[in-house]
Amino acid sequence: MLDLVMLPHPSTSIELFTGAGGLALGVASAGFKHRLLLEYNRYACNTLRANHQLFGGDRCLVHEGDVRDFDFRPYAGVTLLAAGAPCQPFSIAGRHRAANDERNLFPEVFRAVRETRPLAVVIENVKGLLRPVLRDFVKYIELQLAYPDVLPDDPANPDGWRDHLVTLSRADARYGGEAPTGYRVRKQLLNAADFGVPQRRERVFFVALRSDLESWWTPPAPTHSFEALKISKEVSGEYWARHRLNRKSSLGHPSAGKWLRSAGTTAPWVTLRDALVELPEPVNGADLKGFHNHIGQPGAKAYPGHTGSALDLPSKTLKAGVHGVPGGENMLRRVNGSVRYLTIREAARVQTFPDKYRFLGAWSEAMRQIGNAVPVKLGGIVASSILSGLMAAATRTTLPPAARAEQYVQEEIPGLLIGSR
Repeated sequence: MLDLVMLPHPSTSIELFTGAGGLALGVASAGFKHRLLLEYNRYACNTLRANHQLFGGDRCLVHEGDVRDFDFRPYAGVTLLAAGAPCQPFSIAGRHRAANDERNLFPEVFRAVRETRPLAVVIENVKGLLRPVLRDFVKYIELQLAYPDVLPDDPANPDGWRDHLVTLSRADARYGGEAPTGYRVRKQLLNAADFGVPQRRERVFFVALRSDLESWWTPPAPTHSFEALKISKEVSGEYWARHRLNRKSSLGHPSAGKWLRSAGTTAPWVTLRDALVELPEPVNGADLKGFHNHIGQPGAKAYPGHTGSALDLPSKTLKAGVHGVPGGENMLRRVNGSVRYLTIREAARVQTFPDKYRFLGAWSEAMRQIGNAVPVKLGGIVASSILSGLMAAATRTTLPPAARAEQYVQEEIPGLLIGSR
């Protein structure tokens, strides 16, 4: 039976598919205290352990293992459940098998939600998940989050989600989009560059707040823009002056008015040059004193479609391939057109990891960890927006009747499942 929900203090969190910890660091920066970081890849787990104090030290368990074998019930009542479910099934660069890919682990996220009943859930994935061909699967994700108690007939059937979607849609129609023991769900595509991250990286976030909180997630509003960067370069010249570069600007630029209207009060996009300020030029094969993981890597070559990232724009999206590191997305292109690989430390700055954060493993493995990560700053902004929604909910006292919630669990859900067979 439901009771008045008050925001716990401190707010706790667990994370599935933690990777190198980008989202986890962001969540921690928003004020959440991690109790569990779960990850399968041993190199990523080594990185998490090397930075354990940033995640809560001994109070936070780093569990190395398969999510399908993990019992989440001991973490019931956690404030936030975060998950960066593997993106390869939905990536444009992947095999496009989507829900039928053996790496589709969304069902495990839903199981974790059922077993822990967090106040809030955040799931991050690639922009490719929003392709029209995956529209039904995205609807399935939203409805399963909204109605976690409505279970599939055959959880072992990888294609059973289609039948399950019919059942979930029936539940949605019956309850008008809000189950008393479910979640209110919203999704939003965000570009990291619009939030001060020196990288053009678009990711979709699903955020769910428990229905009894009577609160909706409000996505964060962009704080940075390309137009403001254009003003800084082409109109005021502030960008070039800040970097002590002699470049021309024009207060009478014909596009200045249009840029000013579009930029509003936003700050300029952060560029790759901005991100690398005060980092010395790397030396091949040598780690520079005072900088973790700042070792030059030889062999960078430009070729069609892989020309590196320009210094005076946000970086291209850093990526991590299955069979190695995609060179074009992880190269820096100098003003004279020459290219070199980003060091691990430089790539970490692009993903807004702090300089004290250490990555373990060979260059290719560390770059893969970074390429798979959520930018720390973006993760923190999203987590802060979730916390704001929870804090607003904690001031309210009106909840759906407990009897209705109990009836939903004991009577309505079995009827929905029987009707689907």
